[in-house]
Amino acid sequence: MCGITGWIDWTKNLIQESESLERMTDTLAPRGPDASGTWITTHCALGHRRLSVMDPAGGAQPMVRDSGDDTYVIVYNGELYNAPELKKELEQRGRRFTTTCDTEVLLLAYIEWGMACLDRFNGIFAFAIWNSKEENLFLARDRVGVKPLFISQIGGLFLFGSEPKAILAHPAVPSDVGPEGLAEVFMNGPARTPGQGVYRHLSELLPGQCMLVDRSGAKTRTYWKLESKPHTDNIEQTAEHVRWLLKDTVHRQLASDVPVCTLLSGGLDSSALTAIAAAHYRGSGSGEIDTYSVDYADNDKHFKAHAFQPNSDAPFIQVMSDYLGSRHTYIQFDTPELTEALDAAVAARDLPGMADVDGSLYLFCREIKKGATVAISGEAADEIFGGYPWFHREEALSANTFPWALSSAMRSELLSPDVAAWIKPLDYVKDRYADAVAEVPYLDYETPEQQRMRRMSYLNITRFMPTLLDRKDRMSMAVGLEVRVPFCDHRLVEYVFNIPWEIKTSGDREKGILRKALRGILPDEILYRKKSPYPKTHNPNYLTAVQKRLTAILDDPSSPLLPLIHVKKIRELIQSTDASSNIPWFGQLMSGPQLFAYLIQVNHWLKTYKVSIK
Repeated sequence: MCGITGWIDWTKNLIQESESLERMTDTLAPRGPDASGTWITTHCALGHRRLSVMDPAGGAQPMVRDSGDDTYVIVYNGELYNAPELKKELEQRGRRFTTTCDTEVLLLAYIEWGMACLDRFNGIFAFAIWNSKEENLFLARDRVGVKPLFISQIGGLFLFGSEPKAILAHPAVPSDVGPEGLAEVFMNGPARTPGQGVYRHLSELLPGQCMLVDRSGAKTRTYWKLESKPHTDNIEQTAEHVRWLLKDTVHRQLASDVPVCTLLSGGLDSSALTAIAAAHYRGSGSGEIDTYSVDYADNDKHFKAHAFQPNSDAPFIQVMSDYLGSRHTYIQFDTPELTEALDAAVAARDLPGMADVDGSLYLFCREIKKGATVAISGEAADEIFGGYPWFHREEALSANTFPWALSSAMRSELLSPDVAAWIKPLDYVKDRYADAVAEVPYLDYETPEQQRMRRMSYLNITRFMPTLLDRKDRMSMAVGLEVRVPFCDHRLVEYVFNIPWEIKTSGDREKGILRKALRGILPDEILYRKKSPYPKTHNPNYLTAVQKRLTAILDDPSSPLLPLIHVKKIRELIQSTDASSNIPWFGQLMSGPQLFAYLIQVNHWLKTYKVSIK
């Protein structure tokens, strides 16, 4: 993967702005540690940082190609998994290639078909293409939103970047945050409302959207969205099609000119992808596959099963590694590393995030990078197949709010009275939920129960899944590791979204249809393992560490967090018996210790990004 950035300005000669372009591009160096490139003309400036995965010698960017009297320039972050088929078709139409990388395939596809090329792509991407003759910039983001693309329109400028930091590096863009941004951080965070950039002058091109920027302005178009369609396959046909889609997707995503590994937790999702990849490696004579897992010091002593984390990973990882004969690497972290990584995670995300859950992933990816450049991950299976507890718990299904965030009232009470009066926190959450529900594409004949499960699936795919995809992209790319997510293949997402709930849960199990599709691929003890999320530390030393660090912040009158929070209530919470609670206030993992860690991250973000509240 890579990092892209740039801007358009119709009022001045940007050739004299190369220093700003270099500064913006340099912020993305962790995403692309292998090479850097810029391209600049009178009104357009483009920057690129490269992580070499395909055709290291020939895939330099920005890439320039002439077609007739037009010149096209692209900066691109992503992977096209159907590049070989597209290249063959383009060659049959007379296009000639000088590299073996998918960047050139994407660029020539755009030259050949215009924005209609998006309908042909199978991949994850964010890119910008400048047409010198027409003087316009075309930008697009993949259907599901695996790759990020932030934008800003300020003072006649149009700016874009893979991460907010690239745009914030431009001298015209301040790091201001208004009431909506504060509501996002304190009420929706670590999730973000689609399109919200949190910073006042920042937004986000939505998944499945493209944009054309010219002298008349910026025009946005949706080229893909989730649609409800009748499902006509029976259970056996459905399982077989899911199985075929998964195999085809994994095989495509193993293509690479650099080492590929898988993340293996011993759960259903990562084990399935690893098993398919291992079989493909054996069949192609590529040998054993490398697998990696993460755990924490003394977790075996302190882990206690509960509804949101019913079992630990270690025994199941051993089962899968032995079953597949993989070269497995166990990675373990201790409390000091996790607390220190809170700051690095903020720098990677440009916002407070999933606390130690982010930080541990950052550390995990940093270790993996020592042995691989590309990793395969099981992200998104629970959103599309309905694996999370809130798909199966009545209090979440009937809650008139986001089911992974049922503690809005508690969170609002942690705000200072002045801030609460300004941002109206509960109203904000209510409005964002209403916006999301209004988008759900029901079928006319669906029963109320079918509509309820359709709504739950839609909310998870469009509101919760982006949070985890953002986390995965930012923590991995912060250390130059490319993580691919086969369950986000748009064909699979489209198909599974329309599988009726009674088929999805066949066998009276969460993700029952996926388990059925994987029979014969996985051993039974993995196939029927109860869902358990990404592991977190259960060491009480971690709670003590974040309590101490947050208390130090509260004791420092210069802490930028203090005017925004109800200090007395947070002190009481730090000292209460609820501090070690396993009941999550966000997702499955963010409970008592993570609340304190999140507030630590908010303070660090406010300070290091010099955030102005306006």
